[in-house]
Amino acid sequence: MKRLVKSVRMAIYVTNTANIVLFAAKVFASIESKSLAVIASILAPLFDLLWGFILWFTSHAMQNPNQHRYPIGKKRMQPVGIIIFGSFGLQVLFQAAQQFITKSVPEKDPQKEKWIIGIMTPVTLVKFLLAVYCRRFKDKIVRAYAEHHFSDVKTNLISLAAVVLASRYYWWIDPTGAIIILLYTMNTWKKTFFENLFALIGRTAPPEFLAKLTYLIWNHHEDIKKIDTVRAYTFGSDHYFVEVDIVLPQDMVLSKTHDIGETLQEKLEQLPEVARAFVHIDSEYTHRPEHKTML
Repeated sequence: MKRLVKSVRMAIYVTNTANIVLFAAKVFASIESKSLAVIASILAPLFDLLWGFILWFTSHAMQNPNQHRYPIGKKRMQPVGIIIFGSFGLQVLFQAAQQFITKSVPEKDPQKEKWIIGIMTPVTLVKFLLAVYCRRFKDKIVRAYAEHHFSDVKTNLISLAAVVLASRYYWWIDPTGAIIILLYTMNTWKKTFFENLFALIGRTAPPEFLAKLTYLIWNHHEDIKKIDTVRAYTFGSDHYFVEVDIVLPQDMVLSKTHDIGETLQEKLEQLPEVARAFVHIDSEYTHRPEHKTML
């Protein structure tokens, strides 16, 4: 068992190290070639590095929390990073479309073409070997890395073919390759992108989860006369903020109302989907909204 854990850690370490080195090589190739197809092929490994950094940063932040500067934590860095990643992809897509419209043909340099082939070929080969290596493991994380490596092999081959063919035949092959790579990459990551986008906007929880909250609240204490409000929404992460308004008897002593509200809050925050719960206690429910309406 220990040997298996060690081998999994080694696979993750090798993958992350290789991703950094190969990413640097591809950045150099894109700068030298100014090929949109090569630039587009950077998008997937950039996302992998960004995702790894976010996971590392979140783990580090959880071990070193700063309640004064970041009262609710730093998990909202994840959707921000994903949006930046998506913006970069759209920028390259617009650039490729602009090159089509303006018919701007980059200067051909046979020497640089040899450099690009010399860089991209080993990068693609290493990615393929990493994919085969990671597929040997049953660990979900390592196998996910294998899928990412295979995806990178595909985009690298397309970008390499686009550079060579555009240099020797038709200029429009390069932006076409860039668009194909970007559409493929965006299709691969669109679910993750939109999940993080909706999390950042503040989307409501599904009806099933709201019904679950309502059931827990109603059965929490026999003195709860009415549930006025049950609201759950994302706040920049995949966990929900929950707002609850309950009605208790008017003649109940403060200490008891406090205990009911506090224990309900603790119960709700024990749910794995909930990041923070806010319980508001009232003695009646026929009143105007207590918060301003948000657009």
